[in-house]
Amino acid sequence: MNKQFNKKKYTGSVLCFGELLFRISLDAGGNWLKNDAVPFFMGGAELNVATALSLWDVPSQYFTALPDNHMTAQITSHLKSKDIDPSKIYHHGDRVGLYILTKGADLKNDSLIYDRAHSAFAELKPGMIDWDKVLDGVSWFHFSAICPAINQHVADVCNEALIAASAKGITISIDLNYRSKLWQYGKTPLQIIPELVQYCDLVMGNIWAAEIMLSIPVEEGLHAVGQKAKYLDAALQTSKHITEKHPKCKAVANTFRFDNNEGITYYTSLYTGGEYHSTIDHAALKIINKVGSGDCFMAGLIYGFYNSHEPAEILEFATLAAFDKLFIDADATSKTVEEIKTTTIPK
Repeated sequence: MNKQFNKKKYTGSVLCFGELLFRISLDAGGNWLKNDAVPFFMGGAELNVATALSLWDVPSQYFTALPDNHMTAQITSHLKSKDIDPSKIYHHGDRVGLYILTKGADLKNDSLIYDRAHSAFAELKPGMIDWDKVLDGVSWFHFSAICPAINQHVADVCNEALIAASAKGITISIDLNYRSKLWQYGKTPLQIIPELVQYCDLVMGNIWAAEIMLSIPVEEGLHAVGQKAKYLDAALQTSKHITEKHPKCKAVANTFRFDNNEGITYYTSLYTGGEYHSTIDHAALKIINKVGSGDCFMAGLIYGFYNSHEPAEILEFATLAAFDKLFIDADATSKTVEEIKTTTIPK
């Protein structure tokens, strides 16, 4: 493994590729029906990453597909106001995808409802995008496993993008976020994700996602053990397996988030340069919003590697940013680097 991954110099932008989504946040008690109003947020995993990176002074571009209409013009203006470059967005199709989620619920929860069929992003096909043009001035390409879960055409577009980015020597990262409700087009993650991971320099996820998507076994019943040392050892073995099976991969990060009624316990690990790092436990009795915490962790990793920080420092900041995000109602963080480093987390 290349021990100097965190010393690579970057001068170009980080390009985040994925579907922009609207999130409708219902309250669990059904008061939205009585009040004729629901909280509404704009996000999507990759946009959440781009938003954080821009806030942290990393040059950020966002690439998605949107209809060519007045609403898209407003969205584009909003992205510009956050210093996210939207100039490469592909315009076609008729609609923007959305999902409905009960406030405070997990994205893996039964209260999640997707409405993404026939969105502009879902109708992308290979050959549509001039990747040479899109990747101009880009040093880092980020996407998530949500993209290829949509349909075969989008999975093929992801593969097309990674081939082009690799040919240009661009660093590539993937978030192995698993959404079972999206994998409905006749393919399993194991038939798609390993082919994409072979191009990636940084892989982020957790041991259970790696089992589902990369066929890296996890000890049966491990989830019920409740012992941090065993979880971290499993993450180390998973990380080694990924880097051995996919030689281009130079760093693997794992998150552990355990719910406790309304509260949470959170810690993470990072394997890079043959060294393994982990964090202390971060815990709170009550959180506000689970959406976007993993995206914030991913952004923290990219921020650290982009700025050539030491691995332990990279992991610590990414973890603080992700945990802090649990107390923010919107999909992306609104905290600066300094605020994240100095904020006192509610207990």
